[in-house]
Amino acid sequence: MSISSTPFVEKAFNQAQKKATRERHEFLLPEHLLYALLEQEPFRVALEPFDIDHRQLWLKLEQFFQEEVEKVPEGIDYRLELSGQMNEIVHIAYMQVKDSNAESMDIPHLIQGLLQQQESWAAHLLKEQINGNEADFMQELIAAYETYNETWAGEENADTPRQEAWRNYVTCLNDTLDEHNPLIGREAELERTIQVLCRKEKNNPLHVGESGVGKTSLAYGLAARIESGDVPERLQHARIYALDLGGLLAGTQFRGDFEKRLKMIMEGIRKEGNAIVYIDEIHNLVGTGRTGDSSMDASNMLKPYLEGGEIRFIGSTTYDEYNRYFARSKGMVRRFQQIDILEPGIDETIRILEGLKEKYEAFHQVIYEDDVIPYAVKASARYISDRFLPDKAIDLMDEAGAYREIHPTDTDVQRVDKALVTDVLARMCKVDALSMKEDDNANLETLQERIGSQIYGQDEAVTQVVEAVQLAKAGLLDDNKPLASLLFVGPTGVGKTEVAKVLANELGIPLVRFDMSEYTEKHTVAKLIGSPAGYVGYEDGGLLTDALRKSPHCVLLLDEIEKAHPDIFNILLQVMDYAVLTDNKGRKADCRHVILIMTSNAGAQYARQASVGFTGLVSAGEAMMKQVKKTFKPEFINRLSATVIFHDMDLTMAGLILDKKLRELGRKLEARRVRMTLTPEARQWLLKKGFTLEYGAREMDRAIASHLKPLFMREILFGSLKEGGQVQVVLRDGQSLGLQPLDIKSETQA
Repeated sequence: MSISSTPFVEKAFNQAQKKATRERHEFLLPEHLLYALLEQEPFRVALEPFDIDHRQLWLKLEQFFQEEVEKVPEGIDYRLELSGQMNEIVHIAYMQVKDSNAESMDIPHLIQGLLQQQESWAAHLLKEQINGNEADFMQELIAAYETYNETWAGEENADTPRQEAWRNYVTCLNDTLDEHNPLIGREAELERTIQVLCRKEKNNPLHVGESGVGKTSLAYGLAARIESGDVPERLQHARIYALDLGGLLAGTQFRGDFEKRLKMIMEGIRKEGNAIVYIDEIHNLVGTGRTGDSSMDASNMLKPYLEGGEIRFIGSTTYDEYNRYFARSKGMVRRFQQIDILEPGIDETIRILEGLKEKYEAFHQVIYEDDVIPYAVKASARYISDRFLPDKAIDLMDEAGAYREIHPTDTDVQRVDKALVTDVLARMCKVDALSMKEDDNANLETLQERIGSQIYGQDEAVTQVVEAVQLAKAGLLDDNKPLASLLFVGPTGVGKTEVAKVLANELGIPLVRFDMSEYTEKHTVAKLIGSPAGYVGYEDGGLLTDALRKSPHCVLLLDEIEKAHPDIFNILLQVMDYAVLTDNKGRKADCRHVILIMTSNAGAQYARQASVGFTGLVSAGEAMMKQVKKTFKPEFINRLSATVIFHDMDLTMAGLILDKKLRELGRKLEARRVRMTLTPEARQWLLKKGFTLEYGAREMDRAIASHLKPLFMREILFGSLKEGGQVQVVLRDGQSLGLQPLDIKSETQA
């Protein structure tokens, strides 16, 4: 790591080297360095509070050189080298600069190293002069050099006008208006800000609002009003300075360094007159600069200036950080006037983006079509749930312009249309663009047909699922509810979970699955929304809330819901009613674009008993629904979009499922260059083995896994199908399946 030095450090070493060479000393000593520093004005300024005569120090050092340091005889050539103590001083200074991320090595770093030299006469002399008050001396030294470092070091630049040091830690908003988007709207909030600034006491506005609603833009809007003269006389020609808290803290490794720097800035701004200090993320002031058990921090240091009224302050923070940090400092709260900056509505955001459109068109060299801005605002409000207007709408407009700029079309004029905005938004939200397009409903029109081709014998269930999705797409459902809340009821292995998988795949959205058999105990419920404060796992968050925040557009599958602890149903009530799930830290997960599917076997065992007895009038569906109403609470059932009954598997359905499973196996075999056919007898035997009312389609998987796959496994690994081939599955003796090689040529001739 290369570290630069300030002009004062370079000059000190040059002077020390000249002194050592002139005296013909073999090594450069700490005493030479101290001798050179006595020639620097800021070092002498730091000595003044201790009533030290620097000329007396010079004389003592001269006496030391004459009596204690040996000289190299004349006529002998030698090379001046650093002594061991000087090497140690430079090393300590280097490590301090590195650890504090300071921009360059300064004199205080070297003095800190010098004072740590126990055997150095220079260190002993300096400690004696300052009466052992090392901490106070270091504060004076830091302040002196920080002030003088802003000038040109050295006598040759003495006539150069001094730049005020405090300006390095602030940015004047009046001078940087062109670099920021203009303020559009917010007239009421700006008027209230001006009104507070014109008060006699407590004239400090505090803008509180969520991230992205325009708090910083409000400060720039005030600066623009001041520059145009459209403000009361009290604010005419005022300057707004943004305080850089990060720069203020950088390099403050010495005790007192931060305090001196902050005081220097405030005094500089006070002398400027008619100045306003803007502090973004003002909650960071509370606790900044505090050391040990001391209560003194940046917020307490600013209180005299807040009380005095010579400097006015504008702060901005979010509600969460205001409550967590700022509200703890009652003195700060009392001195500020809170102004709530609420999220703008759709119409106001459209007006904001229309005002910004020209700047973004010029920057990206594109043209936004007339209907793009309203569409971008409405789409971002609907699909981006974890951010706020107008920021998320501006981001969408900006990113669409950037995409068209780097992916130009063949036309002369590069245009941004709704289709491009939809594609960009789909990538931001991690969802299929087809599900967002307003005028492209061909995908939804064939949704039932596509799902029905993969799910057999459950046409009524598929119809209900598809209608629920299409109703949401048509905008006929409540915007503040999930797209659908469905309860799938039926025996095991009839396709309940499979419908959820196929639906997610066809809509191009992720499937988020939770097996509710893992949440049967009361304490496991906390895993979904996070543990309470003070319990293990509090910082980890909730599994369900984190999953929904990561994938807000998804099919949420809660498998075997009847096995879950009753407390989970209370959590699901707010999801089904208000499409919101709140975790243990108060953060909300948006569920408006979630298709909630819960599967249950409740009542399935009663379905086959429905027609038993003399009456035989109760259908299987009615029997299952009767048991569902006993299993789940009325308030839970009442919030469902639909309860979907899945039928038992019959022989026809089993045959279709078998053919589907065989096609899946065939595709895997083709990857190994193996082609498979089945004789009708083999297929019928496999269907008989895999069809049971009790276990559904899962028994089909077991039949294929136990009777068919092992035949191919042995032949592919050890037998005739190592290099591929074509075989037929046949039934042998009515007892088991076997493989018979096929002659492709003879089959073709036949």
